[in-house]
Amino acid sequence: MTAPLLVFGWGNASRGDDALGPLFVQQLSALAGSSVGIRVDFLEDYQLQIEHALDLTGRERVLFVDASLNCAAPFEVTTLHAARDASFTTHAMSAQSVMQVYRELSGMAPPPCTLLAIRGTGFELGEPPGRQALIHLSQALVWGQHWLDGNAVLEPLTQQASHA
Repeated sequence: MTAPLLVFGWGNASRGDDALGPLFVQQLSALAGSSVGIRVDFLEDYQLQIEHALDLTGRERVLFVDASLNCAAPFEVTTLHAARDASFTTHAMSAQSVMQVYRELSGMAPPPCTLLAIRGTGFELGEPPGRQALIHLSQALVWGQHWLDGNAVLEPLTQQASHA
């Protein structure tokens, strides 16, 4: 049976702050422990791919998590909408493009999806996540616990987005 909630983080653990997405998933899963039972699936990968559209099937809500050079510190929360963008034909896709593939495959609207972008600054190969990025991660984890409970407040760090 598919859990109603999905927390999906992606990034390269070998590239400094790019590890924030997978680290968020691992740490939120540990913090939530058995209290989330079968309500939540935690998934991490190196990057988003077309196949991940299938992971949206049967979900009530999805939280995508990634590191970002461009978001405000410590993190930004964005409501996503399905959209075909330039990433649709590249090796790495945007969350909006994954949602669009889901729409095209299923003929249905994707579940409500949110992007949690955690501020990072160093993405060098072979480096660990930086100290400031880990502070941002800990702040994002507090918000993530509220998201699991359905109590996450999107203001003031929210935006409406139809593109990456």
